[in-house]
Amino acid sequence: MKRKIRKGFVSLATFFLAAEFLISFPICPVRAAVALRVAYPQPSGALLPLWLVSEARLDQKYGVPVQNIFLSGAARINQSMIAGDIDLASVGGAVVHTVLAGGDLVAIAVGVPTYGFSLYGRAEVKDIKDLQGKVVGIMSKGSSSEHAVIALLQRHNLQPGKDVKFVYLGGVREVVAAIDRGIVAAGVLSAPTTLIARRLGQKELVNIATLGLPYIHSGVATRRSFARQQPERIRSYLRAYIAAIKIANEDAETSKRALARYLVTKDAAILDEAYQTFRGVFPRVPYVAEDYIKSVLAVSDHPKAAGANPEGFFDNRFLKELEESGFVQELYGRK
Repeated sequence: MKRKIRKGFVSLATFFLAAEFLISFPICPVRAAVALRVAYPQPSGALLPLWLVSEARLDQKYGVPVQNIFLSGAARINQSMIAGDIDLASVGGAVVHTVLAGGDLVAIAVGVPTYGFSLYGRAEVKDIKDLQGKVVGIMSKGSSSEHAVIALLQRHNLQPGKDVKFVYLGGVREVVAAIDRGIVAAGVLSAPTTLIARRLGQKELVNIATLGLPYIHSGVATRRSFARQQPERIRSYLRAYIAAIKIANEDAETSKRALARYLVTKDAAILDEAYQTFRGVFPRVPYVAEDYIKSVLAVSDHPKAAGANPEGFFDNRFLKELEESGFVQELYGRK
């Protein structure tokens, strides 16, 4: 058992150290002057379409060179996007929180339209009600992971912040470690870190994705100003993203090759965990639905959330243009 636990820690450490190294050395070396700078917040199978844009050379096919950049945490990504340091990003409900705070961001696609998380806990935690009076580990304030726990606790009549306390740990590595050390009773994880947790003896309490709650877990967001100034680059990227979704849902070999590269592992079980968890979840045309935004607003503690108009947080016009042009139909084959 000790050997298995040690193996889990080694895999996790290697996984994340390599990911952090890649912040300074982007995976796709293209000229910065012409590349779209696309950020992602966590190493998760939910990011597969974004990674396939580069791995399957779809950025080259559709004329939009991409530089993928790992930045830990949605808050850091949104700040970088507002500052103009990155052009697009894969972020979830945190984009809504940023817009409520006055940020010039907009969601333009949704890759995973529900909470793609599981709640894992220590062996002594038997169910959700056992969390009363305890602490749950979350990645960051206002993130999808926080929203997922809030929605879950509300379904079990537990009041976040009162019945169950939160601690913000920064990333999945820290959440897994905090559960293992007994710092928190449970924490929010996404695949493939879920497998690392099980290897360490942690138990899945709830697969939140199976509840089918509408939400923006991951997708594509950008600055409104960038969308106005660079509409053709946005269209080109979304062509590549839609084509990547098709590969993610249909081509296991190419998908796992991308996962191996970006998760920095050859562990077949980890790759399978990441792939199978999200395969088939990615929508053919990744429209942002009003219900996804409403779900975020319902769990937000921002004072403007209750009176906010959901239509002010997303823009589907680029996807509509692509679908109306026949691009999607041609991609999947005319019938």
